[in-house]
Amino acid sequence: MFVKLLLLFSLLSSLFAETSSSKYILGEGVQVAQLPLYVGGYFSADYRGIDGNNTYRLNDLALLSYGAYSKFSYLAEIEYKNFYLYNENAGKHTSSQDRTLHTERLYMHYDFNENSAVTLGKYSTPAGFWNLLPINVLRETTSIPQSTNLLFPKFTTGLLWSYKNYGNATFKVDVIAQNNADLDPTYNNYKLDEHYALGLSYEKNDLALKVNFGFFDGRPANNVSKSLYYYMASLKYATNSVEILAELGSQKSTHVYTTKYAGYLQGVYKLTQKHAAVLRLESYDDSVHGIKEEIGILGYSYRPLYPVSFKVEYQLHSLHQNNQVQCSISVLF
Repeated sequence: MFVKLLLLFSLLSSLFAETSSSKYILGEGVQVAQLPLYVGGYFSADYRGIDGNNTYRLNDLALLSYGAYSKFSYLAEIEYKNFYLYNENAGKHTSSQDRTLHTERLYMHYDFNENSAVTLGKYSTPAGFWNLLPINVLRETTSIPQSTNLLFPKFTTGLLWSYKNYGNATFKVDVIAQNNADLDPTYNNYKLDEHYALGLSYEKNDLALKVNFGFFDGRPANNVSKSLYYYMASLKYATNSVEILAELGSQKSTHVYTTKYAGYLQGVYKLTQKHAAVLRLESYDDSVHGIKEEIGILGYSYRPLYPVSFKVEYQLHSLHQNNQVQCSISVLF
């Protein structure tokens, strides 16, 4: 019943977008009066089936506020994670709720000119391409690559300076500086006190290349502070019908590799404007947890409208007990 209600809600959202006035476009939020203030949100619900264990979640229930005036812009995003979880295993049923409201992103952005800009606050770390798509509905798979969780902090609370040089191609430099605690230390894959990083990217026509180097003071599960370094190279090739993403990197402490390597290669083929097939291959060697694994993912994505996404995928793991099915429904308002 829970999943059916969510499905009905998603379909009604699509219908509303098609029949409502032209002042509101699904996925772009609602403008408050004539102010440079838009309010929107998103949600996702997903299912995971692994080794006879079935988990249903209502998660990523979020409220967004954003706007721009002159050279200033901002974004505020607060979110419930794992808002409701229902688990079924060997005939036993359990449920849990998490009512903790997290600050996912909260930043101010200022454009000095067409080349230089600065961002201050909590933002998605601009490492690679995948991490810049933090909202489920914007991605083509329910799951995210292991490399995104392992190599670097997903979010940074600090300063981001960017410089772009335009010509026959676009060259961009990103400089990250954080020397303070996370704005919301409970909502990140690492507890951060310090993060410095450099990103270089090159884009021409359908091809984009990127390299990232970084250092951060992170606290893993044992809560012992550790200085970690990461390195990553990324590629993106996108046309109207095909998208190829690839990222490969490693992470090390002063003396040893904490993640010897982690990367993926993903291809998306758009069968039609609304239907897409996805294939992703992953490999990683996590020395901290002693896990080395290869993963193959075959997925399908259906978008009746771009801000409404239905996704299903099957994961085949070299550690066979991790083989699983995942699917999700997500809507951006």
